[in-house]
Amino acid sequence: TKEYGMWEKKKRLDDTKAFLGKGAEFIGKLIFTGHVRIDGDFQGEIFGQGAVDIGEGALVKANMEVGSVFIGGEVKGNIDVKEKINIHSTGKLAGDVKAPVFIMEEGAVFDGQSRMSEVKEQKRIALAGK
Repeated sequence: TKEYGMWEKKKRLDDTKAFLGKGAEFIGKLIFTGHVRIDGDFQGEIFGQGAVDIGEGALVKANMEVGSVFIGGEVKGNIDVKEKINIHSTGKLAGDVKAPVFIMEEGAVFDGQSRMSEVKEQKRIALAGK
């Protein structure tokens, strides 16, 4: 439902560990847990256990290994996610994706290759081992 989506977004905002605002630039390596929001320009590498939210107008040139990623801006780089990737209607991704769940809204741009089967298989093996 719509209410759940709003609650989920509010929860993510409350859990935000780092924020790079519009007009800000960062070059380097970002390692985090929780939620990170990027509205500016980021170049480098991103590693984390939580979610990365890339806002409309943001430019990210980075390879990522994260839990989830939500793309509203422009991303150039390869992405390896444990949970899901969501490219919003304003989002652009140029790079390869490994993800068990891949969501693309109408209007989104994706230029690359995606792999789901090997990620789902790894998840199945991990769950069977518990």
